[in-house]
Amino acid sequence: MNQPGSEPRAESTAPDGDTRPADFIRALIAQDLSTGKHSHVVTRFPPEPNGYLHIGHAKSICLNFGVAAEHPGSYCTLRFDDTNPAKESAEYMEAIKRDVHWLGFDWGSRLRHASDYFQHLHDWAVDLIRSDKAYVDSLSGDEIRAYRGTLTEPGRPSPYRDRPVEESLDLFTRMGRGEFDDGAHVLRAKIDMASPNLNMRDPIIYRIRKLTHHMTGDAWCIYPMYDFSHCLSDAIECVTHSLCTLEFEDHRPLYDWFLAQLDVPAHPRQIEFARLNLTYTVMSKRRLNELVAEGHVTGWDDPRMPTVSGMRRRGYRPEAIRDFCERIGITKKDAVIDMGLLETCVREDLDAVTRRVLAVLNPLKVIIDNYPEGHSEEIDAPYHPQKPEMGSRKLAFSGQLFIDRDDFMEDPPRKFFRLAPGREVRLRYGYIIRCNEVLKDPASGDVIALRCSYDPETRSGGAQSGRKVKGTIHWVSAAHAQPVQVRLYDRLFSVPDPGADKSQSFKDLLNPDSMRVVSQAWVESSLSKARPGDRYQFERQGYFCVDQPDPETGRTVFNRTVTLRDSWARLEKQGSQSPRRG
Repeated sequence: MNQPGSEPRAESTAPDGDTRPADFIRALIAQDLSTGKHSHVVTRFPPEPNGYLHIGHAKSICLNFGVAAEHPGSYCTLRFDDTNPAKESAEYMEAIKRDVHWLGFDWGSRLRHASDYFQHLHDWAVDLIRSDKAYVDSLSGDEIRAYRGTLTEPGRPSPYRDRPVEESLDLFTRMGRGEFDDGAHVLRAKIDMASPNLNMRDPIIYRIRKLTHHMTGDAWCIYPMYDFSHCLSDAIECVTHSLCTLEFEDHRPLYDWFLAQLDVPAHPRQIEFARLNLTYTVMSKRRLNELVAEGHVTGWDDPRMPTVSGMRRRGYRPEAIRDFCERIGITKKDAVIDMGLLETCVREDLDAVTRRVLAVLNPLKVIIDNYPEGHSEEIDAPYHPQKPEMGSRKLAFSGQLFIDRDDFMEDPPRKFFRLAPGREVRLRYGYIIRCNEVLKDPASGDVIALRCSYDPETRSGGAQSGRKVKGTIHWVSAAHAQPVQVRLYDRLFSVPDPGADKSQSFKDLLNPDSMRVVSQAWVESSLSKARPGDRYQFERQGYFCVDQPDPETGRTVFNRTVTLRDSWARLEKQGSQSPRRG
């Protein structure tokens, strides 16, 4: 058979040219380079296009592209392991490419698909049959599972295991021609049915699937299994180090067995590392797909999902995700990472780059009786008090304002330093006001507005009068503010490990407050030109990102990216769950 050639070498690129700290994988790679086993490093990121990437994939992306970028003449290939047309689609492929690029990595011309190698894989399968190391099995799927044995009992050989080579070759050829129905036959490697490793008990390497493939169309009706195609695709691409998560550790003997039996251009070294497990979410594509398919979320890019596209839409920046992946490191032992660490990375990243603006999510009207009627003025306010290079904007001020309802109490406790009857507060960047009267709805008794007075000598932080008050609150001018919709996103699940209790469905543990919609909030007028993807800090509230406009009202939509502080950590210490924040 024709042997595929090796890949040309090219430089990989990583964002910012950063240098990552040493870990056991980098130490093994350094050893291979120092001993002359390899002159350069070739890695690959090999997603299956059967769903969107999540934060666990981001860890693998950072590792595979990162280690290649650290060595001259090295590169990382993006390869789609597209061997199951029943679950894969071009939509998923495009989403994966978009996410990898957004994270800051570039595969250049090194975009590959396992389907590119279908002919090579088929020819290698024929080689295994000819050398009596593979056979066509005609047992049903249930029978194959029954013959396989258990962890404590060895498997039994299939009655077709000793099928003559010529008969298996003929059946495999006819399988490829489409002469049999799905499940009628499979091709199995002939290894060891008594092996303590179940993966070595004559694994299936080809099966019939009469489905149209998104890349090859109807050219094939038999498709290789992942364990067979993955290692051989690595070999075709001359991968030096095949980096994968710990669940593939038991598959490594099979990986090496296939490479040892066939005439391949390279024998990559498989190295396993701990996968990323994160609290308050699930990291299984199957479970994430259930959430999407059953309508528990709005899609793969729902901002509550742990997907890269969901995090992007929520307002995360790639810098925060890369920082998170660097902080958790690469280890050999599985661990569960606290969601709070990811949120901390996001806060620290956004704190340095986002503009501060004023927004009122739960409005209460304030009428300033002694402000000139019909008059308004502009107050100069910086976008970031510690970063003058971000510039400033003009805040409109008038005699009628909105403040947040949480900043007023009619009968406040002793340490409540916001607005109350007879008390004063400072309006952020503005004046000191005093609450003189509380207006209520006659029917319900609810507070509907406050009548206040202002001190005209206290504008701009009290520099003119020297007066000081203990509380400062945010506000917007009622006549100038923009009405918007705000979506207050929170953690997807109400418990840290939604998969721990096997007696109930993980979907029963969804957080009912994971999304709350504020249909009409108010933001300062400078946000009238905000566009999707723009990020801001709503002062005293959190970080927010502009989403697509609401299809019904046309209003600008702001998604809450993360709160200013971690309320979950405090409530977990108190023994409570699922805080209502914002």
